[in-house]
Amino acid sequence: MRNLWPYLLLVTLLLVAALLLAACGALGAPAGAEPADSPTPTLAVPPAGEEAATVLPPSPTGPPLPPLPDMGLAPDFSNEIWLNSEPLRLADLRGKVVLVEFWTFGCINCQRMIPYMREWHDTFTGEDFIIVSVHYPEFGYEENVDNVRDALLRNGIAYPVAIDNDGRTWRAYQQRYWPTRYVLDKDGHIRYKHIGEGAYDETAAVISYLMGEPEPET
Repeated sequence: MRNLWPYLLLVTLLLVAALLLAACGALGAPAGAEPADSPTPTLAVPPAGEEAATVLPPSPTGPPLPPLPDMGLAPDFSNEIWLNSEPLRLADLRGKVVLVEFWTFGCINCQRMIPYMREWHDTFTGEDFIIVSVHYPEFGYEENVDNVRDALLRNGIAYPVAIDNDGRTWRAYQQRYWPTRYVLDKDGHIRYKHIGEGAYDETAAVISYLMGEPEPET
């Protein structure tokens, strides 16, 4: 039989070393000590000469507002045929926040927008707000005004709709996509733009904020 004494001695030494290391770790932190605080985050400061982005106050009932830059005076409507309204011009809407929507009734994305448009119409329309929907057709059957009128009745659309078959208003806004919506302030300047579906709470917050801005100077 081999002499096992050297092996037993080695195992004993290893066990003693492990117990000593464990004891050092326990002594390094007093009982009940809390872990060290994480580093305090620092605020990003823009480089010298640069201004921080403007942050608008959050809506009390919705998401924080996006920046609302002044994108310039909105092009006027040049349409002759209107449904649900007499012909409108932006000069006549001065003092109102105006949501301008470009759509066509055969577009599925536009169709999914309609419930939100109706909700904004019902919620906000009054002395300070109006929706103007510009119908620019993609296909031939959408050019038929009777088909547009049927779509309005079918979907319960009561806000003004401009028929833009010649695309004059579409081109004036440099449009490319259905649906697209703009929100104009009380001076007729474009302050917000969104392409496609979504951002519904954000759009409502923008409308509310702009409705609260001062009336334009006469």
